[in-house]
Amino acid sequence: MKILQCQTHVSEDKKANLDQMRGCFEEAARCGADLITFGEMFTCPYETKRFPLYAEEEGGESFTHFASLAREYGILVSAGSIPEKAAEKDGKTAVYNTAYVFDRKGQNIAKHRKMHLFDIAVRGGQAFRESETLTGGKQVTVFDTEFGRMGLCICFDLRFPGLFLEMARQGAVLVLVPAAFNPTTGPAHWELLFRARALDNQCFLIGTSPAQDPAASYHAYGHSIITDPWGTVLSQTDEKERTVLTEIDLARVQEIREQLPVLSAAKI
Repeated sequence: MKILQCQTHVSEDKKANLDQMRGCFEEAARCGADLITFGEMFTCPYETKRFPLYAEEEGGESFTHFASLAREYGILVSAGSIPEKAAEKDGKTAVYNTAYVFDRKGQNIAKHRKMHLFDIAVRGGQAFRESETLTGGKQVTVFDTEFGRMGLCICFDLRFPGLFLEMARQGAVLVLVPAAFNPTTGPAHWELLFRARALDNQCFLIGTSPAQDPAASYHAYGHSIITDPWGTVLSQTDEKERTVLTEIDLARVQEIREQLPVLSAAKI
């Protein structure tokens, strides 16, 4: 399975952010990629006050754009995440950090609302509160593809091992993680967390970030990464705007789970 990760620049212009994706799809088609992935909040600046302004209902401009590109190029797409607005039962409108996946025919086959909101205040480092404008999701997300069952989560969800154990128990052999760590937490925890979750759950992890923009108020760490079920880093880039092609062998999951039966031997 060939994966093209697109670590793109994010500007204030939603249309420009969407338009640049066609070049990524063209590259994916040239190199024979089966899956193309994008980063967290790839259509808008990563700022809490911006999320409601850029939010779309499911089926909106960004959703339709990616469905169309997936269908045109015949490529499985992990469409990063975008702000999604949805009417709640109480009549109010909630905004979620939502990730979508589309199959080769442009059908939406997975949707995940970020469960764990990024509310942190690191002394001498990063402070951020997604809960100022976002609502957390409640569902664990696994879904079937032509390559096997996959899981889907977003950024801060990565820090919660119980979520990954549940995805693995539901049969996920690969987990997609659109994310936007920062220069405070990235150097300390990014690679460590991806290796740990892959090792603990004996599955592949694909972490795709936006590129770092020094002019933005929030600086993404970049370093899009893929880790295998042995905990090995198969690929990792830097913070700049990049595309990275990686080929993986999903049979490796079953091989490792048979040799080290951690999941089947677990008592809790």
